[in-house]
Amino acid sequence: MIRALILDFDGLILDTETPLLQAWSQVHEDAGLKFDVQAGQHIIGHSGVAYDPWAAFGPHADLVDLERRFQQHKERICAHQPILPGVQTLLDYAQAQKLPVAVASNSAHDHVDGYLARLGLTPFIQTTVCRDDVTAPKPAPDVYLAACASLGVDPAAALAFEDSPPGHLAAHAAGIRVVVVPNPSTQHYTFPHATLRLTSLADLAPHALLGKLARQPR
Repeated sequence: MIRALILDFDGLILDTETPLLQAWSQVHEDAGLKFDVQAGQHIIGHSGVAYDPWAAFGPHADLVDLERRFQQHKERICAHQPILPGVQTLLDYAQAQKLPVAVASNSAHDHVDGYLARLGLTPFIQTTVCRDDVTAPKPAPDVYLAACASLGVDPAAALAFEDSPPGHLAAHAAGIRVVVVPNPSTQHYTFPHATLRLTSLADLAPHALLGKLARQPR
């Protein structure tokens, strides 16, 4: 029996990850440089990973200015990003069925809470757990275990939705079945612990999706 849903945020509810790569690329393009997209993709879904997006600018680059321009591009792109397909339908279904929903994210609260409010999704979410709340971010299971504790459900009775390798590893490590829905930045990865992989949350109606997974042995 599935008693709770736990959703990642970036790349699952809203595609903020493709804009991340686009913004880095745009800053490079503005300076006549080429951005290493593949290197950037490897940090998608991770937190606290050593990565320098500005290596191509050399050791004397004005990092403050580069970050300022990056944030401007990213915010401009993200402001026009819609909720990803199938997310609102899933949240509507969960609310109608009185299934509690949590968000478990490697991003910070100011980022996640701000976007949830802008998108009008706050009323559908019972709890939000972010990297600010735990010792170790994904791929450690901490955010998922904390979300389950907050909802008062056993991890075995929860269902996670993820788009990135570290996210799906975190859910699996917490003992939670995970539906993987890769976004354009993560679709080339393999997800060995996925209970189910979809191209979009709109692929299956929520009652069909949850019914299918409820019948599957763990």
